[in-house]
Amino acid sequence: MSVVSQVILKADDELRYPSSGELKGIQSFVKTGEQRIRIAETLAENDKKIVDQAQKKLFQKRPDFRAPGGNAYGQRQYNQCLRDYSWYLRLVTYGVLAGDKEPIEKIGLIGVKEMYNSLNVPLPGMVEAIRCLKEAALGLLNNDDASEAAPYFDYMIQIMS
Repeated sequence: MSVVSQVILKADDELRYPSSGELKGIQSFVKTGEQRIRIAETLAENDKKIVDQAQKKLFQKRPDFRAPGGNAYGQRQYNQCLRDYSWYLRLVTYGVLAGDKEPIEKIGLIGVKEMYNSLNVPLPGMVEAIRCLKEAALGLLNNDDASEAAPYFDYMIQIMS
């Protein structure tokens, strides 16, 4: 939920107008809108490049994932991994656009640990994959944009750990 929605819902729940502090929060959110859009566009336009760099780095570090018995062994499992990496990258763009981690949790992380455990997918491998995605994605952003986007990757890493 965006900052604007949060302020409105809170004020309405309390039957009051938004406070000056809340309005300043909205003002700050609006001022960073161009940056958030720029980050989301960069990540979306470079999805395949980011996923490709991340998977290469991950499978260099962990060749056992692609070896017989590994979770990315075989074309089908490998393609599913790449699909998941792209999904996590998309979740980051949702969080960046909203200026909030809630979309990441509500859309993509509720129940993810249980799902991966039931599929025997090692969570440390997924955490490492997200770290590789983070590195590849932030490498395409300037320092200010990377600082804005990094906490969304870190949030996913924290939840998956």
